[in-house]
Amino acid sequence: MGDTFKLKQGQQVPVEEQYPNKKNGMQRFIRIVDITTVNEPERYIKYDGDNLVTDYDLFMVRYGASAGTVGYNMQGVIANNLFRFIPLIDIDTSYFYQVFNSLHFEIKGLSGNTAMPALNFTGLDSLKFFIPCKTEQTTIGTFFRTLDNTIAIHKRKLDGLRELKKAYLQVMFPQAGETVPRVRFKGFSDGWKVRLLGDISIKVNEKNKDCRHAETFTNSAEYGIISQRDFFDKNISNEKNLGSYSVVHPDDFVYNPRISNFAPVGPIKRNLLGKTGVMSPLYYVFRITEGDLTFMERYFESFYWHEFMKMNGDNGVRADRFNIKDSTFEQMPIPYPNLKEQEAIGNFINRLDFMVADQQSKLNKMIYLKSAYLQKMFV
Repeated sequence: MGDTFKLKQGQQVPVEEQYPNKKNGMQRFIRIVDITTVNEPERYIKYDGDNLVTDYDLFMVRYGASAGTVGYNMQGVIANNLFRFIPLIDIDTSYFYQVFNSLHFEIKGLSGNTAMPALNFTGLDSLKFFIPCKTEQTTIGTFFRTLDNTIAIHKRKLDGLRELKKAYLQVMFPQAGETVPRVRFKGFSDGWKVRLLGDISIKVNEKNKDCRHAETFTNSAEYGIISQRDFFDKNISNEKNLGSYSVVHPDDFVYNPRISNFAPVGPIKRNLLGKTGVMSPLYYVFRITEGDLTFMERYFESFYWHEFMKMNGDNGVRADRFNIKDSTFEQMPIPYPNLKEQEAIGNFINRLDFMVADQQSKLNKMIYLKSAYLQKMFV
């Protein structure tokens, strides 16, 4: 590789000299997040040096979990945690961008298995790859650019569907101080009631005393109730303690008090696995006794119940865990329309979920297709 590129380190720029969304007379400051994050707001700096990258330059992340990730098709000044590749021969940038993608795992190996992976000039200089003629480079680069554009389109569609669902969840339940939602289906005009969670559900106190159930579930804010082995790639629970775990049947709901970016007061999820398992006794397991289960599941995907939690609970000793008494939790007010409207809302959000899943499947197929071509078209 030493005969193909020379490497140059990016610039050290103090945070106070970065300006968001200012373009006139300034240069874009390209950071790791501009490569690894979609729709990251751009930042600009006052800079008149000569180490500017162009649309045709490659640059790579040097440090951290994303070390080895490559970017191009940007103009500006790169941060000092990025390498800039300066070509020494006549090459097609889009082709070599894909070369580095095909060598991703080899490059990752060069960064080491430390807490802070890092790439250096010497390691990258040892990389070897074949270079076809310029015409073939351009043809291959164009082919993969088309694949990348198709993947980007699928990602945008997926993001759009997720935002659409989020928007509907915000308007299909009554807001604070209101008795009906702002968006309703035709034919429904009655005011909604308010029921307490404890009036339409029961707490499940069943314990796994005889250890009949060996599979441990976890409640993920992002993925819902999922087998612990699928989520962590191994069992976290201690088999000796399974007798004290709570039994969770199909369609039971579970509140996990663990706080995350996806769940600021902890998630409430429904067991959709179609099987019985066990969960840590730290979780609150409850069973809906009145109303449509899908409607309730969708309500807990909204943020309206968060305010009740914040008003009646706290983070307690651990910053990552939300504390609320069971008796208080059961006083949570639930907006409650008639059963037919509950079913209509639940079915509508279900259809949106189907569209999201279908679009995710299309995206996954395109990503797999690109990966397969990367393996077959580079040596």
